[in-house]
Amino acid sequence: MTIEKKIVFHIALLLCVMAFTTVSIAGTGRRMGTAGAQELLIPVGSVGTALGGANLANVSGIEALYWNPAGLSHTESTAEAMFSHMQYIADIDINYVAGQFMAPALGSFGVSIKSLTFGDIPVTTNANPDGTGEIYSPAFITFGLAFSRAMTDKIYFGTHAKLVSEKIMSETATGIAFDFGLQYDTGTGVKAGVTLKNIGSNMTFNGNDLEIFTGDISDRPDTEGENTRIPLASFELPATFEMGISYDYRLGELNRLTVMGSFMNNNFAMDEYRFAGEYALNDMFFLRGAYVIGYDADDDKFRTADSNSYLWGPSFGGGFNLKLGNMNLNLDYAYRLAELFDNNQWFSFRIAF
Repeated sequence: MTIEKKIVFHIALLLCVMAFTTVSIAGTGRRMGTAGAQELLIPVGSVGTALGGANLANVSGIEALYWNPAGLSHTESTAEAMFSHMQYIADIDINYVAGQFMAPALGSFGVSIKSLTFGDIPVTTNANPDGTGEIYSPAFITFGLAFSRAMTDKIYFGTHAKLVSEKIMSETATGIAFDFGLQYDTGTGVKAGVTLKNIGSNMTFNGNDLEIFTGDISDRPDTEGENTRIPLASFELPATFEMGISYDYRLGELNRLTVMGSFMNNNFAMDEYRFAGEYALNDMFFLRGAYVIGYDADDDKFRTADSNSYLWGPSFGGGFNLKLGNMNLNLDYAYRLAELFDNNQWFSFRIAF
């Protein structure tokens, strides 16, 4: 066995063992809604979302920070930055900023910040069900640090550590999650990828608003009551395991068609089968599209977008790459159909050196 194959074998074995541990504690669709920190599953970046997340085998550069950290070093750029804005469901806006740089002889390092904006929400109480006149805005922020390294000229490995912070009024919850990824480029146009995401500690909300005054009912003259703290249960992170493959097909010197697919096992929701394609003209203009199917283990059925079982429909988008000397400017757009809510839109801007 060559050194290259040994590296692939040991890294893949590690990921599969961790994945088996994750899947072994996974439940069925009855666990939907029981996990916390769901913002970790909200995609960022227009390229990957237009491809439905099927690109984990071939994603590279700054886009890989979310989809597969192994691809962070699978790029010719020495530094990149990305800014992304998304209009999500229920008037939630998501802003994302990320940066990446290559350190010679070490690998690639990345940093990211993702924030969710919910808008102003009126404060209501039992005594004032129509509102007290006060407002609050929840703050969900995820900070990420990533490292990726090319183990050989065909094998890439990466990890992504994330600090998850959620605040609702004076209640806060904090957790740490880790992603691990592997990519293998055969050099023949075929690429494979594996990721294990959101492995980490449970989270629990805590804060001053959980204290309530309990009146005394014993008729004792020496007491009027006491403050009582409401204990909250902890919640798990939404761990996933994903496998994917892609193939680049050249149509002459200027045209390229990439077809890709992936499978995602989700501990707290339906598993997903993702299929996508990307057409590139001279690596300057891009058209993308994807279709995702959910698998309902409880009913042993595949689900597509409908109002009763599966929320997401097809996605598509495009972009262009403008080269200015040793700098590349990318503007990308993605659109995803959704049931019950407004359809999702992503706008992303990337700059690479």
